Amino acid sequence: MPHYALDITLTRALPPAQLHHVAPTMPLAANHDATRLLALVRAKTPAKALNRLRHQMGGRLPIDVITAHYPDLRGQLLYNIVFPPTAHAALDAAAEHTGQPLHLFVQEAIHRALTQHADEEADSLDRALQHLLAGTTPSHLLAALGRVLTHTCGAVPC
Repeated sequence: MPHYALDITLTRALPPAQLHHVAPTMPLAANHDATRLLALVRAKTPAKALNRLRHQMGGRLPIDVITAHYPDLRGQLLYNIVFPPTAHAALDAAAEHTGQPLHLFVQEAIHRALTQHADEEADSLDRALQHLLAGTTPSHLLAALGRVLTHTCGAVPC
């Protein structure tokens, strides 16, 4: 049976004692501020791995979202989100209103939000670059960008 790498986003930072208490159940790697964890879970499918992790750790950790660490063959990530009852009821009603199953409604809403965010970020960068190009040449701007990236990414992967 394969192992799946899963990212766990927590609702709050995890104290070292709590992480140590959970470690015998499942080995976890924490980021620098213990707000995100990485786990390897053995399961037949990625979806079953997410569900197994949620079942084993849901009551022991303040889990917000669990995601597959690597995208699937279509380049998409699998998410495991548990909504509070009121949010779940509102989403369920909205999905029913559109005639879609809840999981498809949420999937499309997340996709739309991420697409909108990417578009807004690209537009913002375009405006900033246009502003910068108004006062310099493309070659000077590109050279400056190269210098900044070299200094910013020298010791840290970009």
